[in-house]
Amino acid sequence: MADTTQPQRMLGGLSVSTVGLGLMSLSGVYGEANDAESEDLIRYAVDLGVNHLDSSDMYGWGHNEELLGRAIKGRRDKVVLATKFGQTQRPGQGNGVNGRADYVQAACEASLKRLGVDVIDLYYQHRVDPDVPVEETVGAMKRLVEQGKIRFLGLSEAAPDRIRRAHAVHPIAAVETEYSLLYRAEAEETRETTRALGIGFVAYSPLGRGFLTGAIKTFDDVDGRRAAHPRFQKDNFDQNRALVARIEDIAREKNCTPSQLVLAWLLARGGDVTTIPGTRYKARLDENLGALKVSLSAEDVARIDAAVPKGAAAGTRYPAGGMGGVYI
Repeated sequence: MADTTQPQRMLGGLSVSTVGLGLMSLSGVYGEANDAESEDLIRYAVDLGVNHLDSSDMYGWGHNEELLGRAIKGRRDKVVLATKFGQTQRPGQGNGVNGRADYVQAACEASLKRLGVDVIDLYYQHRVDPDVPVEETVGAMKRLVEQGKIRFLGLSEAAPDRIRRAHAVHPIAAVETEYSLLYRAEAEETRETTRALGIGFVAYSPLGRGFLTGAIKTFDDVDGRRAAHPRFQKDNFDQNRALVARIEDIAREKNCTPSQLVLAWLLARGGDVTTIPGTRYKARLDENLGALKVSLSAEDVARIDAAVPKGAAAGTRYPAGGMGGVYI
């Protein structure tokens, strides 16, 4: 019989599965996804005890939340439902951001309707709006708590000063930032603040958008959205692929996959870290959960650190336009 329990860690007052499930790829970001198969994947994860499900109103511009709502029908009490607001569509341009109080209220109500639920467990500001004081945005989120529409507050890609200002308005349960062996400087700076304030940390893209799985072996393997990311572009590919090869060598010694090794490394950083690797496939989900069985000594962690030193990855973690919206 499948194991239906999973180790838990805390995000503020929320107990979540240490390895959760990021849902972005179920809305066509890394290739076409089949809705029926995606819903089945979510139910499969929940039945395995994965209760931390992470969505956003931006993933497919509502598609992802609707899909998630259908998948958890009858299982609502078994999941910690996380979603996000704040990115807006601008046809022909990059995404906009909106942190105004009236927008926060309207976005939440729209998400509740798409999800088919009465309350969202963890509601994030997906991207900071530099033109709106964070106190206004979080003040509106606080009112949603008072209205019973959300339970806990989160921020995504907020820099330490903004986190402190937000936390002074209402306790922040979780901060979400890209964090992997390839990109960790900003995440580790953020964690100094979140640990001090008792805020949980959620690592997204822990597998380096697939690079750290070892499945992307040559430049010809890069397709879809990945092609727009500097880490996968021609000038940077070979250097980053060489870093992944070092991880593959250590993974072979540890009798695990590269994905399992880097997830185990990430979770060994501290008990405040949880992670939400995304996938469209049950086999990959099983593989990711297998990371929980990989035991790393302090010496192992140090060796992995040394194999891919901080700052060794070539290329920024987002294209130029996207970099302007993160860690601010």
